Amino acid sequence: METVRFDELKLCPEILRGIKEMGFEEASPIQTQAIPVAMEGYDVIGQAQTGTGKTAAFGIPVLEKVNCNKDVKHPQALILCPTRELAVQAAEEIRKLAKYMHGVKVLPIYGGQDISKQIRALKGTQIIIGTPGRIMDHLRRKTIRCDYVNTIVLDEADEMLNMGFREDIETVLEYIPTNDRQTILFSATMPKAILDITKNYQKPDAKMIKVVKKELTVPKIEQYYLDVKRKDKIEVLTRLLDFYEPKLSLVFCNTKRMVDELTEVLKGRGYFAEGLHGDMSQAQRDRVMKSFRNGKTDILIATDVAARGIDVDDVEAVFNYDIPQDDEYYVHRIGRTGRAGRTGRSFTFVKGKEVYKLKDIMRYCKTKILAMPVPSLNDVNQMKMEKVMDKVATIIEEEDLTRMINMIEEQVNEADYTAMDIAAAFLKMYLGQNEASEEESGNNGFDFDNTGAEEEGMARLFINIGKSQKVKAKDILGAIAGEANIPGKLVGAIDLYDKYTFVEVPKEHAGAVLKAMKNVKIKGKAINIEPANAK
Repeated sequence: METVRFDELKLCPEILRGIKEMGFEEASPIQTQAIPVAMEGYDVIGQAQTGTGKTAAFGIPVLEKVNCNKDVKHPQALILCPTRELAVQAAEEIRKLAKYMHGVKVLPIYGGQDISKQIRALKGTQIIIGTPGRIMDHLRRKTIRCDYVNTIVLDEADEMLNMGFREDIETVLEYIPTNDRQTILFSATMPKAILDITKNYQKPDAKMIKVVKKELTVPKIEQYYLDVKRKDKIEVLTRLLDFYEPKLSLVFCNTKRMVDELTEVLKGRGYFAEGLHGDMSQAQRDRVMKSFRNGKTDILIATDVAARGIDVDDVEAVFNYDIPQDDEYYVHRIGRTGRAGRTGRSFTFVKGKEVYKLKDIMRYCKTKILAMPVPSLNDVNQMKMEKVMDKVATIIEEEDLTRMINMIEEQVNEADYTAMDIAAAFLKMYLGQNEASEEESGNNGFDFDNTGAEEEGMARLFINIGKSQKVKAKDILGAIAGEANIPGKLVGAIDLYDKYTFVEVPKEHAGAVLKAMKNVKIKGKAINIEPANAK
């Protein structure tokens, strides 16, 4: 079925604002079906697997129903989860959804916490999320009173039964007043024990919602994942782009904010990148897509919703900068490459517990996603040379080189070097590493007219060191002024980020700055400095 945008679900403005800040535009299939039914007050039996957006599917109706009146500071919703990790995760997501709802308090409770601290924290809490055993413990102690509880949610009910929580669940359900109680149950499977609970504890008109994922395969796409910390993602992405040099690339982010941030960083580093998301006008989106189709833009950075309708055959690589929220989105994302009989590559960045999410995706797709190390700078240089040599081999086989051979022979006969020397010199020139000519040129062989400097007459330079190395603007200014021997007042804007810095210097001094800063250390770290538009 077709999904809908959240702003079509008649949600309160505060929740919509929270959803927008989280960066989501469109509801997943389970959310599309469950939210309207739950908001109408029906009991819900939802069959959906992990990774389908279940938390928001029950969390949003719970928040729509909660009474934020300061006089009603009692529990109004209980959400049972099988593990402490899931309880904490669900609480975090519901807090984000409720960020702009004044007075809503969400609390996860589970075994292993100091119960006396939990009892104090429960005061004034409207939404309690916890494991069945700990919630039952509080109910027996009467530290959770159910007089105002109008909603109970059983999340991953089959998993709770597998862990032996059936009696605890039924005990908790017995505590909740049946008058006007809404019972929402989500489970990946529907064994008899689950059906017994639905029969005994839900209303006869309970609505069954089933989201069965289509089994999609992606046979012609080489799929890799890299274990990457959040702070290192940009460095790893740029290194992969340099290593593979894909003709066209798609980079997927989960939020519009991340699309904007990544687009600016890549542009600052000289990549031809554009962003695409739902906040852009149709005219802007058309312009970006036209630029991507005709090859003026090499890299398109997009959200899942904005990427719908992208049908470009020459996409050679897809990067999951953020792991997708839904397993099905993964298939849609990487299916943008490997079109028209071509092979493609996909790269997914994961960190920590996201590896478990990756395993869910592999089971769903019936495919293997192989671990891959981050390419080193030596790997990148080696790959570039191999590509050059492949092009050379093609020219040798397909072109008439008689005139060129005669010129080489003439040079060899007249000068004191060999054909091998000439070939090596051409290779070095092609790779942009002809240091002799760079030093003689005064501007290191770079064009400083298109570095994105804000001030006229200035060149914008990129330095691979930033705030995470405790670097301050004065450190950058001091190094440039001291090493390049130019007055500090001539140095322009210095923009510090976590892992890198942009600095503006007069164009006429840019070459000297690059040369002088070549072997400099800042805060004890050897740096790399280059024009902001250099790939």
